Amino acid sequence: MTLIKSISGFRGTIGGRPGDALSPLDIVRSVSAYAQLREPAIKKGYRRKIVVGRDARISGEMVMHVVCGTLLGMGFDVVNIGLASTPTTELAVTWEKACGGIILTASHNPRQWNALKLLDERGEFLTPDEAQDVVRLANTDQFSYADVDSLGCYVENNSYDQRHVDMVKKLELVDVEAIRNARFRVMLDTVNSVGGVILPRLLGQLGVTEVKCLNAEPTGDFAHNPEPLEKNLEGIMGEMRKGGYDIGFVVDPDADRLVLICEDGSMYGEELTLVTVADYILQHQPGNTVSNLSSTRALRDVTEKYGCRYTPAAVGEVNVVTKMKETGAVIGGEGNGGVIYPAAHNGRDALVGIALILTYLAKKQVTATQLRDSYPKYFIAKNRIDLNPGTDIAGILSRVKEMYKDQQVTDIDGVKIDFPDKWVHLRRSNTEPIIRVYSEASTMEEADALGKLIMDVVYSMI
Repeated sequence: MTLIKSISGFRGTIGGRPGDALSPLDIVRSVSAYAQLREPAIKKGYRRKIVVGRDARISGEMVMHVVCGTLLGMGFDVVNIGLASTPTTELAVTWEKACGGIILTASHNPRQWNALKLLDERGEFLTPDEAQDVVRLANTDQFSYADVDSLGCYVENNSYDQRHVDMVKKLELVDVEAIRNARFRVMLDTVNSVGGVILPRLLGQLGVTEVKCLNAEPTGDFAHNPEPLEKNLEGIMGEMRKGGYDIGFVVDPDADRLVLICEDGSMYGEELTLVTVADYILQHQPGNTVSNLSSTRALRDVTEKYGCRYTPAAVGEVNVVTKMKETGAVIGGEGNGGVIYPAAHNGRDALVGIALILTYLAKKQVTATQLRDSYPKYFIAKNRIDLNPGTDIAGILSRVKEMYKDQQVTDIDGVKIDFPDKWVHLRRSNTEPIIRVYSEASTMEEADALGKLIMDVVYSMI
């Protein structure tokens, strides 16, 4: 059993004793702390209202009832938008003028997991400091609940999927007529969650000629490992290899990550989702770009091709969004298929990514394979260094930084060493005693060799 309290929210496996897993008691404590700390937003004029949305996980209905009941007991009105993607819930917070929102999803984690992702009044994830405040208060039980005359009110609102689709269609760089004229045939894999509800609606209203959805029923009983990696996607890749479809789209259970499959059944590459969207955006809206330190160098290459500036950010969506605001970025995101387009909103959004990519393909009149092959070819190797609890990870990273001081080194999140034609990034895990080692080069063999070289350097220090 696992329970993790971090700046990313509260997540864990279902079942077991309080404190050892995501039990109803842990949910009550977490939600109570979060609600109590929304008072500053209320004082700024936001409504004493919190939006709740969830993915299709088997435990979702149970968690939803506990969350909503706790919020009512804290004296907050609740707008339950039901089965909804993470970006839909983020948008609903702003549309409701609510003081916050809670998304019930463990993203790409397996079926036994669930989580509470906590949003501020802007529909964005809490800052690390705000999240730590929630964790600290949740550990104290120092909550104050409403009296009987001050309990919150509960409503259900199922209109937000359509409002989300409408918002995407109205984006200036989404060309619905061009998509309709291209007569695309699209295959989806929505891994038995909320993507199966909203993505067919989006594609239909974009004028896509034919849509086939694998694992469409939102049962939460995922047909395969829900993380959209190549090793988990043989089902849709095999179907695409049979021919008859122009592109495949895969999302994770809360539909904020987007992965593409080419018309021949090959992987487009999750790192290239953001690169492709940025390539299209920068042709029409030149400006800065941002991605996290562990994302492909191809975004920097494409950005500089248009004479614009790329800036790296620490890993984590909230860190990327913060850096995007600081630099006035027009597009950003993460190499895991996360597209953040501020013209829509400041959150990863697979719907926005799909609409922009279909527009680009329609206007460029190329296949997905041809578009993929037009970008710089990089390969990322992912390794890890397992350490004993108590190991001085900060000291190790400091020594690595000193060893490679003659290279371009970035230390805003661990240590990233940029060589002229490759890079390696070492960062500590927030949840276990390991160092994650990501490396990128022009071949997978070279990327893995670079990662292993740095790992040997670290092992020599232990």
